[in-house]
Parts: sequence; structure tokens; C-alpha cells
Amino acid sequence: MPTTQPLHILASPRPVELETFTDELVRLGGARVLHAPSAARALELAAAHAPELVVIDENLPGMGALELAGALLRVNAMINTAVVSTLEEEEFHEASEGLGILMPLAPTPGPEDAAALVRALRAVTGPLA
Repeated sequence: MPTTQPLHILASPRPVELETFTDELVRLGGARVLHAPSAARALELAAAHAPELVVIDENLPGMGALELAGALLRVNAMINTAVVSTLEEEEFHEASEGLGILMPLAPTPGPEDAAALVRALRAVTGPLA
């Protein structure tokens, strides 16, 4: 039985700046990545494609990152999220409580952040078939 390649969405106005992170996410996670330059587009893509993961940049136009994480839960509670954030760990935890966010990411995440995110994702979803 053929396996389906998982889909991840990068909701960010900075796809070029996050390219190294995204490339490593693709390499390690075996997923294809769609870019959403706004919160509205991220919600459209999530509703249409049921992604495994949405990475949300805190600088996303149209909606705050945590607000978008909550909106994605209403679209599909099975969508995993990670948020690029400048908040300190405790502050982030308090602000994001109840949103089921896998993890916060550094303001400009790199390959090591992608590796940590894939590990966290696979701990929740299991290995790719």
C-alpha cells in the first residue's frame, strides 16, 4: 500500500529567511511544505489539505501566532503546530496553554530546530510508514 507524503505548512512572511530550517524539515520529516504568507492563507490551506504540521511565525500578517494556533484547532484538532516566538519559555508556556502547541521555535530557526521539531512531531504521530 503506498504511503502518502505528509504535508507541512509554513505560515510566515519570511520564507527565504527560513529556507534552511524548511529544507531540513523536508529532509528529516519526509514532508512537502506549502508556504502561507498570511494567517488567512494558512487557514485556507489547512482546511483544504489537513496538514500534519503548521509552523507559525509570530510575525504573520492578519492574526497573532497563538490566535492562529487556536483557529487551526477549530479547523482540525489533529493539526500539530509549532510557533516561532521571541517569548521566554515560561512566558510562552503560559500564553499558549491549552493550544496543544508542540514547541516554540527560535526567532530564526535553523537545522537543529528542524531536527528537534521532527523528533517532537514523531513522538506524537509515530514514525513515517
